[in-house]
Amino acid sequence: MEMKHTAKLKKVKKRHTAEVSKQTGFPSAATHYAEPSIDLHNELVTNQEATFFVRVAGNELEYFQIYNEDVLIVDRSLPPANKSLALVVQEGEFLIKEIQLQKLTSEYELWGIITYIIHKAT
Repeated sequence: MEMKHTAKLKKVKKRHTAEVSKQTGFPSAATHYAEPSIDLHNELVTNQEATFFVRVAGNELEYFQIYNEDVLIVDRSLPPANKSLALVVQEGEFLIKEIQLQKLTSEYELWGIITYIIHKAT
C-alpha cells in the first residue's frame, strides 16, 4: 500500500448531541404516565397550618348535602362570609351552621369555615 499524503486529523466543528426522541406516528398508550399526578392537598388546601380534615358520622346534615362518611375540609384562618358553612362549637359540641352575618349570635364559637365537602361515590 502506497501513501500519497499524510496530515494531522482536523477537529470536527459540528458534533452530534443526544436529544430527546421526537414523537412520530401514533402516541404511546403509556404517555399519560409521564404527566405529573394531581395532588389534592395542593389543589384544595390554601393554608396548610390552619386546615383540618373532619369526617362526618351520620346523615343528620343532609340539608347541607353532607352525608355519612363525607370529609370536610375546614380552614380556621378564613373570616366568616354570609351563607358560608362553618364548623362551630356550641355547648361543648361540634355543629355545622350556615353563617348569617346579620344574625350572628354569641351562642356558639366559630371554629372554622368549611371550604370543601368530599363525598364518597357509591
